[in-house]
Amino acid sequence: METLLTGLMRLPLLGKFFRSGLLALQRKTANAMKRVARNEIRPRDWSNAELRKFAPLFDGAVINVSGWRDEDKTGGHYRDYFSTAKSYGVSNYKGESGITGADGEVFIDLEDELPPELAGQYQVAFNHTVLEHVFDIKKAVANICALSHDTVILVTPFLQQVHYIEGSFGDWWRPTPMCIERLLEEQGFHVVYQSSNDNPWYIVYIVTIACRNPEKYRQRLTFSKTAKDTGIIHFGLAESDTLN
Repeated sequence: METLLTGLMRLPLLGKFFRSGLLALQRKTANAMKRVARNEIRPRDWSNAELRKFAPLFDGAVINVSGWRDEDKTGGHYRDYFSTAKSYGVSNYKGESGITGADGEVFIDLEDELPPELAGQYQVAFNHTVLEHVFDIKKAVANICALSHDTVILVTPFLQQVHYIEGSFGDWWRPTPMCIERLLEEQGFHVVYQSSNDNPWYIVYIVTIACRNPEKYRQRLTFSKTAKDTGIIHFGLAESDTLN
């Protein structure tokens, strides 16, 4: 079939019509798959479902770093996901989609030095689709890690269209799972869970959970049969799968 289609698209006169027809079919198929598999692959729905699995595990202080209005984009708030948390706060930066003026909101510039009084004050530092917008990503990860004495939860895009607001934030990175793991290891955190909605139809996110003391949570997390000897759980990805 592939050879036949290739031959048709190489025809001197009709090839361009076959190509345009196949491209139109591809678009229609992609849109149909986005609709029929919405809950499984729509990136925000998928990452929210992942977070709901683990957020109730944490009963200490939680901060949503650069979380704007803390909205989960499906009508809820991430505060409610961490149902057992002792406290829950939100930090923001200046500019559009930044400081809101809400009570208890904390100002943090992820590219600057972290205020000393915030270091290690949270059990969980949670950050959703922000790191791609920070040019000094290593400094940003270091600051997020410095906020937590226990666990960091990151949601990062692996495949997504460029999106930025001029004068407010740019769009710089699409880190691989290996990159995220290395950045966290440099700050003394070890990945205990990493998953992706890897698919050919939609934006691809990666959810990563990393702990300073991974043994503390390994008994509370369900390992997949394909988990590697490192202890990293690749939920929804076979051991041989790669994100490419």
